[in-house]
Amino acid sequence: MGIIILWWLYKDQNPYELLEIMKNDVGYGWIVLSLIMGLLSHISRTIRWQMLIEPVEKRPGAVNTFLAVMIGYLANLAIPRMGEISRCGVLSKYEKLSFTRLVGTVVTERVLDLIMLLLALGLMIVLQYNVFADFVNNKMDLSGLAKFFSSWWFALIILFAGGAILVFRQNILNSQMYFRLKDLWLKFKEGLFSYRNVRNKPLFFLHTLLIFVLYFLMIYVCFFGFPFTRELGPGAGLAVFVLGSFGMVAPVQGGIGPYHFMVISTLLFFGVQAPQAAAFALLVHGSLNGMIMITGLLSLVAIPLINKKE
Repeated sequence: MGIIILWWLYKDQNPYELLEIMKNDVGYGWIVLSLIMGLLSHISRTIRWQMLIEPVEKRPGAVNTFLAVMIGYLANLAIPRMGEISRCGVLSKYEKLSFTRLVGTVVTERVLDLIMLLLALGLMIVLQYNVFADFVNNKMDLSGLAKFFSSWWFALIILFAGGAILVFRQNILNSQMYFRLKDLWLKFKEGLFSYRNVRNKPLFFLHTLLIFVLYFLMIYVCFFGFPFTRELGPGAGLAVFVLGSFGMVAPVQGGIGPYHFMVISTLLFFGVQAPQAAAFALLVHGSLNGMIMITGLLSLVAIPLINKKE
């Protein structure tokens, strides 16, 4: 799906024009600075995850936790959302921690990330309402989704599921699978609510904020690397960051396609020409994912070597 969207976005672009922009119009020092911001955000995420794990398990080592985080990002490039499971599996293996509790802490992380993204969206609506209104009116069509949820098919599915649970309720409650799932849920719940017992809550929430500030800077510093985005300002940077983030949330490997669509559409709104917007999205997304591929593969090789005794 991502490849189809990418092809649709770039099929009318002149590849030689894109290469010319990347060759002559890019300050690559700013791209390198963006990658450093990205690495710092991953380090901050590592520390925050350690703080979440500590109340329900022993605090894992910083190096193993960081390597597990980077392996998780690498896994997301193979299968969407696989990284959340992969990093828990890696850390569980090398630190001898409960996999289920770790999954609970990751769900908590994702809830916090969603809250921060919604707050960033709210700030963008306040500062760049015209951009948000343009996307809602011209780029988003939710009529199909609304039609499904109001259809008799959806009502039938809910009715069938509810009826099956009522009929087989006693069998379910007495089954071995139920007790196993209940035990897993209790461990998962411990991880999910681990934030309640975080020792240093101000530092924990500071890292939550810092991660998103670094995410924003990771995009905004790239603006200074292109002559056509240099003068756009932080408001435009916020719009590109927020709407691009929604592209990354799409269930496609590394946001390939949806991210480019969101970023190109946003830059077009701010008056950037289509070839320049396409080059910006391609280079920024490619460099960030290239960094994840390199660090993720290095982490995959390094973690068994570092833990030889295990």
